[in-house]
Amino acid sequence: MRIELYDQMFDEKERPLCQFDAFSITTFRYESGVAALRIINARGEIIVLPFQGQQIWRANFDGRDLTMRSMFDEPVFTRNYLENYGAFMIHCGITGLGAPGPNDNHQLHGELPNAPFNSAWLELDPDKRSTKVGGTYQHIVAFSTNYLATVETAMKAESALLDVSVSVENLKQTPMDLMYLGHANFRPVDEGELHYSAFYNSKSVRVRQSIPSHVNPKPGYKEFLSRLADSPEIHHILQPGLAFDPEVVFEIDMINDADGFAHALQKHPNGTADYVRCRPDQAPICTRWICRTPDQDGLGIAFPSTSGVEGYTAEKEKGRIKTVQSGDTWRIEIKLGLLTASETEKTIKMIAALKAVSYTHLTLPTKA
Repeated sequence: MRIELYDQMFDEKERPLCQFDAFSITTFRYESGVAALRIINARGEIIVLPFQGQQIWRANFDGRDLTMRSMFDEPVFTRNYLENYGAFMIHCGITGLGAPGPNDNHQLHGELPNAPFNSAWLELDPDKRSTKVGGTYQHIVAFSTNYLATVETAMKAESALLDVSVSVENLKQTPMDLMYLGHANFRPVDEGELHYSAFYNSKSVRVRQSIPSHVNPKPGYKEFLSRLADSPEIHHILQPGLAFDPEVVFEIDMINDADGFAHALQKHPNGTADYVRCRPDQAPICTRWICRTPDQDGLGIAFPSTSGVEGYTAEKEKGRIKTVQSGDTWRIEIKLGLLTASETEKTIKMIAALKAVSYTHLTLPTKA
């Protein structure tokens, strides 16, 4: 069953839209005027902004708010990335990504984060005991760009994990360049442990040492980056004294399992974990972002990304821009959310085994 969503369905008073199985779904509008869809299941809830970037504004499962802490109590209408900052999941790109360089004309993280979506819908599947919220955004610039982006977020009745997909269809008669990053912003916890399917060395885990214009480094910041560049494992335990103010960004070469998935998590002291799963064949670069300031506290455990975050021109020079042919569609799938303590231990063991197998394959002598 599919329900089309319209702006007129959302007002200041929260109203029930539908209820089935363990789901309760309501519509409301923040005081700022931004429309929001609340989807509640047996484990918790998410709040999606169906017409503003299809952002997942909040995610709360098993009594814990997974979303980064920010200065924003509610979303606001804007196209500017930093003027509506603090959602749980933000879709970045498509014609630009990251901090624009001196020769770039795109905004920070591109046009998609707060894009005004043309359509939105809710799908109910009683057989699968799931719901899916989705929407489309068409971006047209004369002589330049014409694409259709489709974003969907699926949620099962008794799960604390979300399945997010993004597809971009090139509607031009010529090829288009594409950049994408899935900006999933978890809340870090003191003494949290980071586990992920990559080799823990400076070759596979590279810290960004360039400083973008929106970052004002404090004393000791550059020295901390140098330490991380030599010994990236320093950040694997999120100790309160580490200098993640204003932010630290890594590029990570992830290892995928036999099914093509890479895995990353933050283990909490209570044994549960925040979790991200992605496919390196869809987004070959994993970006990690840590920001721990008095006003913002955020952890991007693993941002699936098609390129780095140095802006279009710099990434183009590195040969890291995706090309989508006329009429073709690029697609990515991401799983993210909360793991129970038992699921966490199982995943950590799987990551360790995956790295051990990958290391063995790298070090086996070749036959003459």
